[in-house]
Amino acid sequence: MITPAQLSEVYIQACEVELQAFKPGNVSVYNDGHDMTVEDFRISAKVSADAIVNPDYCLGEKIFYAVKATREAVGCNTNLGIILLCAPLISAAYQVTDAFSLRQALAQVLANTTVTDADWVFKAINLAAPGGLGSSEKQDVKQQATVTLTQAMEFASHRDRVALQYVMNFKDIFDFAVLRYNEAFNCFFDNCWAIVSVYTALLCHYPDSHIVRKYGHQHNDWVREQMLIIDNALTTHAKSDLIELLYKVDYDFKIKQINPGTTADLTVATMLVIFLDELLAANSKTDS
Repeated sequence: MITPAQLSEVYIQACEVELQAFKPGNVSVYNDGHDMTVEDFRISAKVSADAIVNPDYCLGEKIFYAVKATREAVGCNTNLGIILLCAPLISAAYQVTDAFSLRQALAQVLANTTVTDADWVFKAINLAAPGGLGSSEKQDVKQQATVTLTQAMEFASHRDRVALQYVMNFKDIFDFAVLRYNEAFNCFFDNCWAIVSVYTALLCHYPDSHIVRKYGHQHNDWVREQMLIIDNALTTHAKSDLIELLYKVDYDFKIKQINPGTTADLTVATMLVIFLDELLAANSKTDS
């Protein structure tokens, strides 16, 4: 049987791999940015782990108490999107059996969210105070929830790709990002470079919600063009040349104050799915 300690380890590990990957415009070991440091994110992962893996918490409580621990530790919103994506995956991991996959378990978790879950998450979002939050005519997070968490996410799904995952059962992760990761890992044999490939591929295909909330759609084409350059270079350039290119694009993003934060959150969730699948497979062999 999978344990909270095992889940905590793979959650923190997924967050660390994402930090080790050079993601232009975002925080990584190569460069801080947007008034946040790598250490802020490392602390955030560690302090949020206990809540996010707590089997006695409902999904909403997992999210709220993970956000609360983060806010108390680093004083800023480093990981709201990460927590919103990883908490359902971890909840699903507890329900996996030999006949019930992680994706199937996740579908059950998302289908059975409650109004109470939504209330906890509304409190978490208000506490994290993400940039560009604004207000909404339906299920504004500043008010009490009257629908389930998944229903609330559906209202937000047209403007937030994290929310969209709740509606699509994490389709972007399972049907796109995980496949790109596996393809890239077979090329690089390295988690971090595979995650760079996931990050660039996502930005090539989908506008980043965080950027769009802050600037509208004015930067979409430019961001996509920069990512296409990197995406092509990943298969044609030596790693030393790639690092030089990534530094250049990272500088260009940060001088414009463009942060693909939602895409970075999706990369963490992708890495967590990979690690969860490995952990669940290993536990299945041990139990049999």
